[in-house]
Amino acid sequence: MLGAFRVRSFRFQWTSDLLTSWASEMETVILGWYVITQSGSVLLLTVFGSLQFFGTLAAPMFGVLSDRFGGRVLLCVMRSIYAALAAVLMLLAATGWLTPAWVLVVAAASGFVRPNDLVMRNALIGETIPPAHLMGALGLSRATADSARVCGALAGAGLSTVLGLGLTYVVVTTFYLAGLALTFRIPRPAPVPDPAAPPRAASPARELKAGLTRVLRTPTLLALMWLAFLINLTAYPASGGLLPYAARNIYRVDATGLGWLVAAFAFGGLLASTVMVLTGGARRPERSTFICTVIWYAILLGFGHLQTLGAGVVALLAAGFVQNVAMISMGATLLSFAGAEFRGRVMGVRTLAVYGLPVGLMAAGFLIERIGYPFTITVSAALGLLFTVLIAIRWRAAVWRRPAYSLSVMSS
Repeated sequence: MLGAFRVRSFRFQWTSDLLTSWASEMETVILGWYVITQSGSVLLLTVFGSLQFFGTLAAPMFGVLSDRFGGRVLLCVMRSIYAALAAVLMLLAATGWLTPAWVLVVAAASGFVRPNDLVMRNALIGETIPPAHLMGALGLSRATADSARVCGALAGAGLSTVLGLGLTYVVVTTFYLAGLALTFRIPRPAPVPDPAAPPRAASPARELKAGLTRVLRTPTLLALMWLAFLINLTAYPASGGLLPYAARNIYRVDATGLGWLVAAFAFGGLLASTVMVLTGGARRPERSTFICTVIWYAILLGFGHLQTLGAGVVALLAAGFVQNVAMISMGATLLSFAGAEFRGRVMGVRTLAVYGLPVGLMAAGFLIERIGYPFTITVSAALGLLFTVLIAIRWRAAVWRRPAYSLSVMSS
């Protein structure tokens, strides 16, 4: 469990990731509630949620830059941007100039880089952590994000209610700055040479093409990329971006109630991360990814029809657990099959799949206004379940029938 912490780089990375994740989760809850209460529009809420993933289209290029310059350099640049944008919102809130329009503008600017933070985290873990501790490091990293969703969501909702938006953003900005300072303390990892590279450095376009080719020619990677896109398109909107709407219009609760919904999903994920770290994960992580995804969709089929906050919290707790087992297993499989020279690029392509989330959010917002929230969630979960099964059948030889190997063997 503590093997990854023997690596000095990971100790600084884990702490900086924790503070950054806390700030990000507080910010998401605060601004999501602000948009829905100030505008009253579910469509505007889904626009806000979608803009936070604006940068997914550039994720493969971020992966190229990560393989070329290292994840540490990219993390320092990106987290400087987070802190600067949080300071802008802090000033706007303090002066009374903040409006939903300004929130959308800042969300678009932040959304260009924020989705790629996970790419850099995982790439840096792949650079610095020995294969024997890879699953544990990924579980600990995921636990960092999950604990931030639990505590950050509750803290963000509570602080904004007690202190107001301006003072709460002072806390958010402080967390971002502390996370940035610790990111600068991460030691520079030794660069990994690309054995397929020509004598001269390849152009970014050629490196990007090589990464895409790696994914397209590796059945396991390709299957998991399609599954990742599907999950973001049909599962994460119900589990995340639409929760402010559910809190206000279905459960009839305030920002604190929203915080409990977000925290329940995250706490389930935190429990899963802890279990994965303690047990070392499944022997066949790619199979575990598909099984847990099917269970997740089954839970969402019922979640869309719940009418009480308590029932919603329980359902999200269970959904959070199985989704995190699926996502950790998926991440470990991708890093293992990517190879040392392609980690950043493969994880960049993986983040490109997150583009399904804004598309799914916008589609859900459109459908909710026409057919209602319960039926929208049911249709989305049913489609996700159907296509998960179809992907598993189509690539069954790569992700279902493949013999079990240890992560250390796959990574060697």
